[in-house]
Amino acid sequence: MDDIVKQAMAKWPNVPHCYGWLGLDTRGDWYMRDDRVQALGSFRDACLRGDKKAKGSRLEHEKLIAFIGRNYASERDAQGVEHWFFQNGPQRVYVDLADTPYIWRLHLIKENQQCRVEVRSHTGAVTEFQSIQISDDGRVYLTTALGFGLVHTQDVHMVAEALELGLWQIT
Repeated sequence: MDDIVKQAMAKWPNVPHCYGWLGLDTRGDWYMRDDRVQALGSFRDACLRGDKKAKGSRLEHEKLIAFIGRNYASERDAQGVEHWFFQNGPQRVYVDLADTPYIWRLHLIKENQQCRVEVRSHTGAVTEFQSIQISDDGRVYLTTALGFGLVHTQDVHMVAEALELGLWQIT
């Protein structure tokens, strides 16, 4: 988390939390959702329907996206349910997830006649592969040292390659 964010949290500890204004889709894109868009229904439902208007406005500003990524975290409530948020200075902005809290991008790296797969989150963090699961509808999920997430659709072919090369195994 950025130092400036930690300082703002200490200076203003009682800022109300924000809900419904930020969404993360299955391609790792962030969406802002104002009151008008929120009235069209939930972010997850909009993603499932492919309703672009109800998803909101896709963020494109690279520095803002990087700031969100550096200050993206989770907490568990009293019932043990994990909630994901972006700490925007003193205000916690809870994230509506289309599917999982992480979207994985994969890079096949060949070095000295060795191959490995680099796993990177939509926030840019590099992590270590732990296991792979494939859902009944064909979506590919990875558990990593960072947590659980969906493999970006453009990278599913690299999962097949990692399996064929024996780098990964389905558990």
